[in-house]
Amino acid sequence: MAYLTFNRTMLRHNYQYLKSLFEGHDIDWAIVTKLLCGQEILVKEVVDLGIKEICDARISNLKVIKDLAGDKVQTVYIKPPANENIQDLVKYADVSFNTELETIKTISEEAERQGKMHKIIIMIELGDLREGVMGEELMDFYGAIFKLPNIVVTGIGANLNCLHGVMPSADKLIQLSLYEQLIEAKFGRQIPWVTGGTSVVIPLLQSRQLPKGINHFRVGETLFFGTDIVSHGPMEGMEQDVIKLYAQIIEISEKPMMPTGELEANPQGETFEIDESLYGETTHRAILDVGSLDISSDYLIPVKDQNIEFVGSSSDMLVIDIHDNERGYKLGDFIPFNLKYMGALTLFNSDYIEKRLIE
Repeated sequence: MAYLTFNRTMLRHNYQYLKSLFEGHDIDWAIVTKLLCGQEILVKEVVDLGIKEICDARISNLKVIKDLAGDKVQTVYIKPPANENIQDLVKYADVSFNTELETIKTISEEAERQGKMHKIIIMIELGDLREGVMGEELMDFYGAIFKLPNIVVTGIGANLNCLHGVMPSADKLIQLSLYEQLIEAKFGRQIPWVTGGTSVVIPLLQSRQLPKGINHFRVGETLFFGTDIVSHGPMEGMEQDVIKLYAQIIEISEKPMMPTGELEANPQGETFEIDESLYGETTHRAILDVGSLDISSDYLIPVKDQNIEFVGSSSDMLVIDIHDNERGYKLGDFIPFNLKYMGALTLFNSDYIEKRLIE
C-alpha cells in the first residue's frame, strides 16, 4: 500500500529557520495548514511548534486547530467566506479574509449573536485577479465597514502568484503599504497588519527588497517543502524531505514498448501515438499502487532514480518505464518520490493513502 511520510524533525528544522528569519526582520507570521487537510495527528505537529497563528481555507480544519489549541492559537480563514458558513466561521475562526460588504455585515450580525469580536483582513486586488477589493473602491469599502458592531479591521492584505502567476515585486508591495497609510490618514484608525507576505515573497525578504510596510507573512509551501518558489529550487538551509510518497511495485515485467491493436482514446481521453520504429523493442515496466485518483504524475519527482519515465496511469495504477532495470527493482519494492505542492495536497486529501509520522 502506498504511503506518505511526514518528518517531524525536518519540519521543526524548517520552522526554526523561518522563525529566525522573520524575527530578524521584526515580522509577524502564520503557518498555512491547508495542505494537511485537517488530519489531527499532523496538525498537532504544527500546533506543537509553538506558532501563535494558523491559517486555513476550510472551516472544518480550523475546528481541528481550535480543538487542539483552544485560544493559544489565533485561527485565520484565508478566503472570502460563503454566507451559509458564517455561523461556523465566527465560532472557529478568530480572523477572516473578506472582500464583500454584504458578507461582512452578515459576519457582524452573527458575531453579535455569539457575543464575539471578529477580526477582518480586507484583501486588495494587486493584479493577479483572484480575490480582492479594487484599489479605487477601498476607501468607500473601509468606510462602510469600520463602524459595524463586533467587527475589527485588523489588517489589509493581498495574494499574488495564486491564479494568473503574477509575481510579487517591491512596487506592488509598496502599493499595498500605501493603501494602509491612506486608510490611517483618512479615518484616523490604525491597521496593525499589512499581510502581503507568502512563500513566494520570502526571496524578496532575503534579498532585502521587501518594503518596510509589509509586516506579516503567511507561509505553507516553503515550510513543508523547503523550496524557493521563485527559482523553483531548494532554499539553502532548509530541508526538502518533510513529505515523501512511497509507492509499491505491484507488477514488474519486460514488455513491448508499443501497444498492439486498434487504438482509441483511453478513459482519461488520451490518444496514444504509435512510433513504428519501436515495434519489436521491449523495456522493463513496473506498475505502482497509486493512480490518477490519487495524484497526477506531473507532481511526482523521483528521489533516487532520475531515469524513471512515467508512461501513463489509470484511476488506481501508475505505469513507469524502468528501462533495463539496472537498479534491480523487484515485486514489492517501494519507490520514493518527492512531491510538488498540489500533488501533496491531493494525497493528503485521499483516504486511500496512509500517512505516517516519522522522526
